[in-house]
Amino acid sequence: MNKTILTGRLTKDPETKYTQEQLAIARFTLAVNRKGKDKGADFINCVAFGKQAEFIEKYMKKGMKADLSGRITTGSYKDKDGKTVYTTEVTVEDIEFGESKNTQNVQTETKPEQHDWQNVPDDLDSELPFN
Repeated sequence: MNKTILTGRLTKDPETKYTQEQLAIARFTLAVNRKGKDKGADFINCVAFGKQAEFIEKYMKKGMKADLSGRITTGSYKDKDGKTVYTTEVTVEDIEFGESKNTQNVQTETKPEQHDWQNVPDDLDSELPFN
């Protein structure tokens, strides 16, 4: 099975082109943070086709967080010097919004909701349905 799930931020605005048959093709790079000792990020090239590409072109911008699933695709081509160049990218099958970078900054600047735990009635447990 070839299935990839990624969460990261777009490194720049997606580049969208249309074929002669008016099929949209969107290309972008997703910066995906690493966890553990080897902190840093991996920069994953992604490509989407058709309706997915049109959605990405219209709504996704540099710095936005995206959650996507797709498959790893490999290929090759000859460069101008005749050397073979090998490629690896994720072909997007599904993409969803994460929060934008600005939204995340606003959320971290606001205080978490405060609860008044001192005013909870003592007999609350007897009213809960799972006791």
